[in-house]
Amino acid sequence: MFVITADQVDSRHRTDIVDETQHELQGEFAEHLVLAVDRNAGDEVQALTADAGAALGIVLALDRGSAWSIGVGCGAIREPLPSSVRAATGQAFFAAREAVDAAKKRATRFAVRSGADAAAGQASDIEAMIDLLLTVRSRRSTAGWELYDLLADGMTQRDAAARLGISEPAVSSRARAAGIHPEAAAVPALTRLLQDLDHRSAEGDGA
Repeated sequence: MFVITADQVDSRHRTDIVDETQHELQGEFAEHLVLAVDRNAGDEVQALTADAGAALGIVLALDRGSAWSIGVGCGAIREPLPSSVRAATGQAFFAAREAVDAAKKRATRFAVRSGADAAAGQASDIEAMIDLLLTVRSRRSTAGWELYDLLADGMTQRDAAARLGISEPAVSSRARAAGIHPEAAAVPALTRLLQDLDHRSAEGDGA
């Protein structure tokens, strides 16, 4: 199971965006969530999912805009589950707390931790690889994000070129500069690695 705990950056001096973010994540990932996205500890948002792809998707959604320190915890969850995420507990939640605390000190404001000691090295490796993806995304221009959003909505590069009023070669050049295709290739691979981490973390917990 994956717990994503995100702490709003500099929340004392910024408008509270927890409720807004909570609703956005719930709307986008609802079918993949074990419990509804919840507010936790005042300025934190927390999500629980068994889906590795959704866990990564939530991380990428939160990372865009640089408003959050993001921790991913992987491991067992104490059952039976309560009605809300903030009332739940287990190794994945302890790992997520450790991860978000570590994320606050890291350049990417992201960290991964496993609830099983045997999977700690694997979590560190995945963290390093996701760091690379987040670094690529952090350098993406406004124009690059505009193209990314069109392609993410299912447009072809030809359709995107028509929408943007530029040539197809210009779209290809923009996609290369934005690292869009490498990201598209990396996401499925990282999802598989996270899924394997989930299995190892559960085994290490004796689940």
